[in-house]
Amino acid sequence: MGEVSIDGETLRPEDVIAIANGQCTASLSESSRKMMSASRLAIERVLGSGEVVYGINTGFGALSSVRIGEGQLEELQVNLIRSHACGVGDRMEPEHVLMMMIIRANSLAKGVSGARPELVELMLSMVNARIAPVVPRIGSLGASGDLAPLSHMSLPLIGEGVCSVGDGDSWTTVPSNDALSEAGLSPILLQAKEGLSLINGTSQMCAYMVLALTNLENLLLASDCAVACSLEGIRGSHAPFDPRIHSSRPQFGQSISAARISGMLADSEIMASHADCDRVQDAYSFRCSPQVHGPVIELVREVRRILEIEINSATDNPLVFVEGEDSEIISGGNFHGQNLAMASDSIALACHELAAVSERRINQLLDPSWSGQKPFLANEEGLESGLMIIQYVAASLVSEMHLIANPATTSNVPVSMGKEDHASMGATGAFRSTTSTLYLSQVIANEMICACEALDRIEEAPGNGVETIREWVRKYVLPLNCDRSLTVECEALSSAMMNGEIGQLFG
Repeated sequence: MGEVSIDGETLRPEDVIAIANGQCTASLSESSRKMMSASRLAIERVLGSGEVVYGINTGFGALSSVRIGEGQLEELQVNLIRSHACGVGDRMEPEHVLMMMIIRANSLAKGVSGARPELVELMLSMVNARIAPVVPRIGSLGASGDLAPLSHMSLPLIGEGVCSVGDGDSWTTVPSNDALSEAGLSPILLQAKEGLSLINGTSQMCAYMVLALTNLENLLLASDCAVACSLEGIRGSHAPFDPRIHSSRPQFGQSISAARISGMLADSEIMASHADCDRVQDAYSFRCSPQVHGPVIELVREVRRILEIEINSATDNPLVFVEGEDSEIISGGNFHGQNLAMASDSIALACHELAAVSERRINQLLDPSWSGQKPFLANEEGLESGLMIIQYVAASLVSEMHLIANPATTSNVPVSMGKEDHASMGATGAFRSTTSTLYLSQVIANEMICACEALDRIEEAPGNGVETIREWVRKYVLPLNCDRSLTVECEALSSAMMNGEIGQLFG
């Protein structure tokens, strides 16, 4: 296994997933260790001076004006974690908790949070040992940090709460002290500011956005593949993908989508056999697919830019800046997740659009007036329903996605006696976006199933790329020789797309 250096600067979404899945380990960089130690010395100097500084020797939020005595500072940090660990709802998947821990550790490793290196080392040791705190998903407002989820994440660091311990694909829930002891680890005694540094950040939002981004990047290629397969399945025109059309409107994403679709159609016997076909134009769901998919490609590029910055940022408050022998502790608002919240709203909308246009292509594949084949691609019309309900399920998924595409950012609720008067709701939005990508994968899987069934009934060979996709689909979904339940096959194909298998097909 390889090792990823956690340095607060170079972590990538791919690294987060690989570490969380146990494909590599993580360790704290020497440069981060030095910066963290320097910022910690600045905290110690404040404590020694008797100066009152928010987050170090005061209460929190609306209680920031309450000074805490020196003898109670460690108790203050423990009380902070305990009191804020009141989340509810479904428990986060253990791998998602590990992702959240990696991102939080990387934020602290930037060296401006005043936390000791020992704290990050314990977090990374837990991740490497596959020890995931049990974390209820609901509780963050996407501002002031993901307070409740990160507090549950932090309980095991002080020997409290419960953890899931991974062994292969299985997870066992045990008391945190037992999990740590079995791995040769010990709880840590939090010092001034460290509890606040752990929970005052955007790490839950980031974890879900890493998932949503990765899924959508895989599904964008799958969407273009689905267009090519479906186009061949209805014997549609290749003309709308002519590069001259797209160079005359040089939108980057549109050109990428058109080129990918066109490349998959290369050497198509289906197109050659219909050189003199009287069909002038196909429906928009085919003809305009690059113009629909293209903006999502551009959106995903921007989301990746935002997210790569965010997972390598210090997102707690206050921050500690050290220059030589001088230091300054400054309060700000880097914990606010508006950037992630708005990105998550965009992803949910993009997933809905990709799914909506995919469902329309399914309709065309099952309609004899467009496909030239039996209704619903049934083998025995009337006696069998064929793939009729595949479209129903896709339409149902689009309806679900329409419902959750409503923006999370518009639901602000002021909290903490009005001091925290604007929240992003980014945690809600980010989790919703992961759900949107799952639903999208299931719609595209249904389209591919219909397209491959239609292709099986056409004598001529499709384009080379389309044939590659058809062979891959047939690993998960057998031809429809008679009516049967397709749920397991649909979900298996969906999962394979989400795992990036299509990208592997084309290198």
